[in-house]
Amino acid sequence: MRIVLFGNGNLATRLGLALQSKHAEIVQVFGRNDIGCAQLAALLNCPYTCSKEQITPDADLFLLAVSESAIPEVLEGVSITRQLVVHTSGSIPMESLIPFAGNCGVFYPLQTLSAQKAVDFSTVPICIEANKEENLQMLMELGNLISDQVSCVGSNQRRQLHLAAVFVCNFVNHLYAVGEQLLREQDLSFDLLKPLIRETAEKAMMFSPADVQTGPAVRGNVPVLDLHQQMLVQHPEWQHLYERISHDISTFKK
Repeated sequence: MRIVLFGNGNLATRLGLALQSKHAEIVQVFGRNDIGCAQLAALLNCPYTCSKEQITPDADLFLLAVSESAIPEVLEGVSITRQLVVHTSGSIPMESLIPFAGNCGVFYPLQTLSAQKAVDFSTVPICIEANKEENLQMLMELGNLISDQVSCVGSNQRRQLHLAAVFVCNFVNHLYAVGEQLLREQDLSFDLLKPLIRETAEKAMMFSPADVQTGPAVRGNVPVLDLHQQMLVQHPEWQHLYERISHDISTFKK
């Protein structure tokens, strides 16, 4: 399978390296950032282009690792004949590709990806979808190259999955950042919270998170809740966040 990789950000980099490590043939990198494309192409030891006219025409798969909003602009004017065109987004439907390609699908890795840290893709769920059975089979084979967890997931399911992922990853990580800042105000190290973070995550892996919720909100400890609100008076946005989340914990219905 000959792959043109669209994009040069965190997702394109990590996905490209993972696929190449399993001997997938990435024949070209395409993007709008010349420096970023050159750097990724050097990592993948393949050519790159920033010109749509120079995208290699004999690829089997166009793999779009770009932002959702960029997809129409990236595909506009690209010569697409028999190629399978696949996006990697959790939030937009497969059908968004139909105006551009007769063969289309989704290859969505459910993981947070950063330039600073390598990821073991064998543990990353890959959610696939395609408009034809032969295209689905191609994506299944591609997913199985790098992951032990490849699933057929429809667009509505994937959208809900992406929403849930924002809560458990992006929102939680933001709360880590808030906690880190609160500790800095008292010259305390974020390392003090890491065993707590680890234990919380491990329990979430073993049980329903709702069944292992702890803290003053689930216990209805009003004096502590009030104290924490007072301590956040200099951070009204965090004070509101604390109040809203505490209320949600206390009234959560499983």
